[in-house]
Amino acid sequence: MNLKEFINYKILDTKSVDVTVYHILVSLAIIISALILVFIIKKLIFRRVRSETFDKGTANSLFLIIKYFIWIIVIGLILETVGVKLTLLIAGSAALLVGLGLGLQNIFTDIVSGFFMLFERNIKVGDVVELEDDMIGRVEQVGLRTSKIKTRDNIISIVPNHKFINDRVINWSHMDQKTRFHVDVGVAYGSNIALVKKVLLEVAEKNQDITHKPEPFVRFLNFGNSSLDFQLFFWTEKSFEVENIKSDLRFEIDGAFRSNKITIPFPQRDVHMKKD
Repeated sequence: MNLKEFINYKILDTKSVDVTVYHILVSLAIIISALILVFIIKKLIFRRVRSETFDKGTANSLFLIIKYFIWIIVIGLILETVGVKLTLLIAGSAALLVGLGLGLQNIFTDIVSGFFMLFERNIKVGDVVELEDDMIGRVEQVGLRTSKIKTRDNIISIVPNHKFINDRVINWSHMDQKTRFHVDVGVAYGSNIALVKKVLLEVAEKNQDITHKPEPFVRFLNFGNSSLDFQLFFWTEKSFEVENIKSDLRFEIDGAFRSNKITIPFPQRDVHMKKD
């Protein structure tokens, strides 16, 4: 068998499709070319991230869109190479696609939602999001059907994409990396409220994880049943670790209040016994 006979050797021979060694080699060449092209595009896009032209989430979304588009073209070229006409394939499988659509409706919904997420870029890799079921986490990966969320307990949760489109989602990183939070604290009636405000602001000033533009501020919230209620508001870029920041603030507030003789009250009740 010479080289020409080897290349034209038929591996699969049917009425509609003939697959030869030549077709296999061409298909492999297309796949290798696509892999090289995807690799180059990835390098070019993420080089923009290092130069701060793109943020990481935008770069990842753009890369996924281009990658999916390239592989759709590759699949079409390979099918055309082996003699499968895409128009006939689509027409012949229309009824099958309708049946699959009814049975796999949720999967198709997730895939369509994935494309919307990639194009709209409301949810990007690195964003800190809160879902309707009170799950808070950082987006680690946006896939075509599902996305991966890392929770504060360092657990990876796989979430169907339709939840990001149909449900209410809070994206703490969407507009600005700085997010505002607050810590509640109550002091005893009769406390020096000017001193309370001063101590709370000093505690916030010393915390390295709190940004100072905008500056923290204190709100006198209410006259409570057993306490004067205050809120310490602050901004941080570490919204994913904010519960640890709040804990650190509470430790510092407790120590600062003790040093300044400010009392944190506990609920009290007066019980009067009436005797006949």
